[in-house]
Amino acid sequence: MEKRMVVTQRAVDARLVPVGTPVTIPADAFLTLTQSLGGNYTVVFNGNMARIDGTDADALGFEPEKLEFEPTADGKPSEEHVWDALRTIFDPEIPVNVVDLGLIYDMKLEGHTAHINMTLTAPGCGMGPVLVDDIKYRVGKVPGVHEVEVELVFDPPWHREMMSEEAQLETGMFF
Repeated sequence: MEKRMVVTQRAVDARLVPVGTPVTIPADAFLTLTQSLGGNYTVVFNGNMARIDGTDADALGFEPEKLEFEPTADGKPSEEHVWDALRTIFDPEIPVNVVDLGLIYDMKLEGHTAHINMTLTAPGCGMGPVLVDDIKYRVGKVPGVHEVEVELVFDPPWHREMMSEEAQLETGMFF
């Protein structure tokens, strides 16, 4: 994607890259849009990189991504909906969602809490906090989910064979 200037249409919440610190970017701010992957936007604001969730794309003048799930009859969260929400989260540097990338090792529902074990493509990846925040935010949109607990684990270490075949083909890592 070619970098381009955009002006915020309204104030918007964002997270600083790579630390994940929340910031609010005011309305009428001039930003440099540097990346758009998985419905999320990476911008430069006041010299800092920040990530804006796709559900807030209207703040940048784009069509917002809608995360809508039909509530279950019993009010409990649906495992399928949680997995669907996880598939909307993309690695900031690779155009593949975290499920197909093989970063999600385990997901369990206990009552209204989603417990997720995940890894990163490399233990020193600075985008870990941003991905964890994305997971908490998006899985938290699933009806019946009241809490999302994410644990970063590095055993076993991630390797390309953990990716789906489609993800391997898309990234050119299938051989």
